[in-house]
Amino acid sequence: MTKHKTLKVGIVQQACTADVEANKQNLKRNIADVAAQGAELVVLQELHNSLYFCQVESTDNFDLAEPIPGPSTDFYGQIARQHGIVLVTSLFERRAAGLYHNTAVVFERDGSIAGKYRKMHIPDDPAYYEKFYFTPGDMGFHPIDTSVGRLGVQVCWDQWYPEGARLMALQGAELLIYPTAIGYESSDTPDEQERQREAWTTVQRGHAVANGLPVIAVNRTGHEPDPSGQTNGISFWGSSFVAGPQGELLYRAPKDEAVNAVIEVDMQRSENVRRWWPFLRDRRIEEFGPLAKRFIDRNNIQAPNATTIA
Repeated sequence: MTKHKTLKVGIVQQACTADVEANKQNLKRNIADVAAQGAELVVLQELHNSLYFCQVESTDNFDLAEPIPGPSTDFYGQIARQHGIVLVTSLFERRAAGLYHNTAVVFERDGSIAGKYRKMHIPDDPAYYEKFYFTPGDMGFHPIDTSVGRLGVQVCWDQWYPEGARLMALQGAELLIYPTAIGYESSDTPDEQERQREAWTTVQRGHAVANGLPVIAVNRTGHEPDPSGQTNGISFWGSSFVAGPQGELLYRAPKDEAVNAVIEVDMQRSENVRRWWPFLRDRRIEEFGPLAKRFIDRNNIQAPNATTIA
């Protein structure tokens, strides 16, 4: 169980450049800012060290990857230790030559690695060519124990899937956390862009409600051009947010500004919400086996105790 009744959560939403070292130094300053405001847990956005390189398929971009542990884990571990915070980062992991992952690394207050999570769902869409770079995670959906609580960390595309959130909740996660890099396709109409942004927010607030847990989603902001020139690039829609266990928005960042924010989360509220809405109690787990299938062919379903009438 978490030792905190109220947890101060720091989120850092920023725009990135092609200068990796400049991005890291900017993050270092922003983490220090929220730590100075009392943040005990700080969450960063997806692949925060660099531009979102997945807009193109280029083998040169594999040079951005690092081993874990490695230089970036040393860098962020030192920051976590300096400020006495739990820190959630998102790194491009080089596991071996030709084997790479999109990996969240969580640091404890003393700078040690508390745990990591390899992104499970890997998209492959125009301007999001992640399957070229990332091997799907092989560590499953397991929360990470820290001094501020048990953290159910996933990454970006994972946030659209209720199954991952549920598996984290069933293992005692006290927070659901999603580092993110998502934005607008320039050819979409403003109305369609807004529908997508609201759908992104709504589905994650649904995870909060269905599991009775707070959700933290931290997205990038700013425009990043397409190096190939085939598209107009991605305008990341920011809108990082923290929601309570009934899906209530405790904070939502602007779409197009870099922000540092500290939000207080009542860590005891989940207990009461789950008593009012006992979804875990009422789950019909004996009927959920078909969820493990890719698709269910209804023509092959035989109702229990069915009687054939001639």
